Amino acid sequence: MKIVRVRTDEGIVYGAVEPEGIRLYKGSPLVEWESTEVVAPFDSVQLLAPVFPTKVLAIGKNYADHAAEMGSETPDSPILFMKPATSVIGPGAPIVLPPDSMEVHHEAEFAVVIGSVARNVRAENASSVVLGYAAANDVTARDLQRSDGQWTRAKGYDTFCPLGPAIETEFDPLEGVDVICRVNGEVRQTGQTTDLVFGVAELIEYVTRVMTLLPGDVILTGTPAGVGPIVEGDVVEVDVQSIGVLTNPVVKA
Repeated sequence: MKIVRVRTDEGIVYGAVEPEGIRLYKGSPLVEWESTEVVAPFDSVQLLAPVFPTKVLAIGKNYADHAAEMGSETPDSPILFMKPATSVIGPGAPIVLPPDSMEVHHEAEFAVVIGSVARNVRAENASSVVLGYAAANDVTARDLQRSDGQWTRAKGYDTFCPLGPAIETEFDPLEGVDVICRVNGEVRQTGQTTDLVFGVAELIEYVTRVMTLLPGDVILTGTPAGVGPIVEGDVVEVDVQSIGVLTNPVVKA
């Protein structure tokens, strides 16, 4: 199932993608929901970020080729940092370049959406707390990250975490799917989930030893090599095989 969150004339609701449109639901897949008889045409709703998390946990240098392009070795344990919930935007929403930075980069990522309260989850049980998977973009003010080493500032600006377009619930990351970034149609990044240094189950175990994850929280699993600048007027696409294409324009503040 592909779960989406949409704005309709009646308000914001969750739904599921069907061939003819979006099947609208009552409630939330994070608590309890119920199908309705309403199927909204695709062009009658606005796609939003599929969840609004309490927190976004991100993993640094989790692809060996990206660690190499950043001039470092792959880490012995996951590098964990956070992006604020206010950085999350949905499909079609603009990435806003802040005046503080002259070098903002795209980072295509495979995202894990948590479906239940998770604390001290062992790797072999990790799938039991996962709602599904989505595409994401860990937008980064690279010059600020280099200048002061404050990853939270460099990665925490409003609009710096596009997420979507849907949550795919029927998915096994161990099978290996492509993670691709295109800017204005040009391929910038390509990787596969099988290339992750630390896999999804390992990351869930690691993160939940540190903090409790709540339903709707998101883990960004890292980005493959090829990160690079985006500028005003660009259109960025993060394409995760079997999940969909997350598209966002780039504007100046």
